[in-house]
Amino acid sequence: MKMRSRLLLTAVLLLSLGFYWLVDWIVRDVRLHYFITMEESLVDTSVLLAAQLSGDLTVDSDFAKALADAGERTLAAKIYTHTKTNMNLRIVVVDTQRQTVFDSRGTLAPGALYDWRDATLALRGAYGARTTYEDPGHAFSAHMYVAAPVMSGEDIIGAVAVGKPLISVTPFMKQARRRLVLSGLVGFAAVVLLLIPVSLWIIQPVRALTRYAQAIRDGKKAERPLLGHGGEMSELADAFEEMRDALEGKQYVEEYVQSLTHEMKSPLAAIQGAAELLNEEMSDEQRRRFLANINAESERLHGLVERMLSLAALEKRKALERGESIDLQVLIEDVTDSLLPVAQAKGITLRTAFSNPWKPKGDYFLLRQALTNLVTNAIEFSPANGTVEIRLSKPEIRVIDAGAGIPGYALDRIFERFYSLPRPDGGPKSSGLGLNFVREAARLHGGDVALRNRPGGGAEAVLTLG
Repeated sequence: MKMRSRLLLTAVLLLSLGFYWLVDWIVRDVRLHYFITMEESLVDTSVLLAAQLSGDLTVDSDFAKALADAGERTLAAKIYTHTKTNMNLRIVVVDTQRQTVFDSRGTLAPGALYDWRDATLALRGAYGARTTYEDPGHAFSAHMYVAAPVMSGEDIIGAVAVGKPLISVTPFMKQARRRLVLSGLVGFAAVVLLLIPVSLWIIQPVRALTRYAQAIRDGKKAERPLLGHGGEMSELADAFEEMRDALEGKQYVEEYVQSLTHEMKSPLAAIQGAAELLNEEMSDEQRRRFLANINAESERLHGLVERMLSLAALEKRKALERGESIDLQVLIEDVTDSLLPVAQAKGITLRTAFSNPWKPKGDYFLLRQALTNLVTNAIEFSPANGTVEIRLSKPEIRVIDAGAGIPGYALDRIFERFYSLPRPDGGPKSSGLGLNFVREAARLHGGDVALRNRPGGGAEAVLTLG
């Protein structure tokens, strides 16, 4: 499972548990407050009735009849979305011996014992309240009672208990519960939807670092991803960069030492052989020839070292230190002018074509050297009296020759260091570093270079710039 999926799944699971707990806690809290509100209203009602009965516990017939009529009346009270259809208030009046004086429901006959906590406490002058299941086998038979003392001067002469079934507030609690659950689900869905871009935002640096690590693994020139400053991801990117520099530095030295050693063997052997022969007796002409060989091989070594140093400096650069606007048409004309004597010596015609010129940002010296290498190769591999064409069309520079093309076995190795093909005219091979230099310069400018055979004959180098 991908990290993003794990992160999202974990967040959804934790949010589910969190929202369930929150909604359940709020629902229970709302239920409690409904009961508190109900009890508070019963307190007011009991105190009001106790004050009305103050001084005399006698419940006259008019009061009893009014309560009976109210209990039988059909209501149509629209309370928000709930319609109340009847009055469900019960009133019980008892004396100091807890004997029933009046019961609005008629369940208790006059004189019957009302032995409940609410009245007992009220007769002591304390706050009396209770919640009782009137039918123990029925969950909806719970009633809440609040009793208040009936006074005669300073003396308590009885108590009045007012009761109401808890089921009367159940519709409001159910409605509140539905709204809370719906709000919780909507909030949960909104948070989950917000988690998707947040998870992408969190995972994006990890993906960037993964691509960066893969590029390092594949030996590609990759830039450190920009992940801000001071954060854990930025520190991790710095660690990757330091690790890359350490690995590349070690591998770089090993490869260059091996390559340079291999390439230097031949000229050094030639110089050593010629030097040993100079100690022997020989004619002046032979001595001059061996000295010329030593000079030629020395120049070859010098050129090899210079090219190696230039290429090494280029490969170690991770980005252009400064960029200037380069007129590629002017650059191409500069290269063709400088190579015109070389081309004329072989009877090669240099042609240019500018169909869509542009001015990218870059390093003029590096691009000039890269294009010089491509055009020089094209001249060397073109037949006498042939043509080399340089075409400019955004975003490419194409160098086309009319030579024999690139052998199939060399297509995959043409950009390797020190890999060089024999010249058609039998001239000495090059150092094999020119095309590698071109590729590094192109990549440093956000592009690349490709070399392929043309269907009609000849080869084509395509230098792409970013």
